[in-house]
Amino acid sequence: MGWPRRWWALAVLSLGLVMLAVDVTVLNLAVPAIEADLAPSSTQMLWIVDVYGFVIGALLMTMGALGDRVGRRRLLLVGVAFFAVASVLAASATGPGQLIAARALQGAA
Repeated sequence: MGWPRRWWALAVLSLGLVMLAVDVTVLNLAVPAIEADLAPSSTQMLWIVDVYGFVIGALLMTMGALGDRVGRRRLLLVGVAFFAVASVLAASATGPGQLIAARALQGAA
């Protein structure tokens, strides 16, 4: 017997939260390597860590309304694909500005 739809919806929404928690944990573990490789200033390091949450908070209501218009499933799938591309950009960043922009794109996704 399969799960009811509401449990599947909860699992999908929880997956998004787990993805956020993993991203923050990985970033915190990578801070020493980021400082050694990219040599960001203290202000840039703060932006690298915080821009993700700022963008998520700023776009939360907008993305909810967009999900109502285009469909939540479609928006989720596009967001996951967009997040993957932004993650590749973040991993290949050669400077602090590129990493900040990639993290902002991850937050938008």
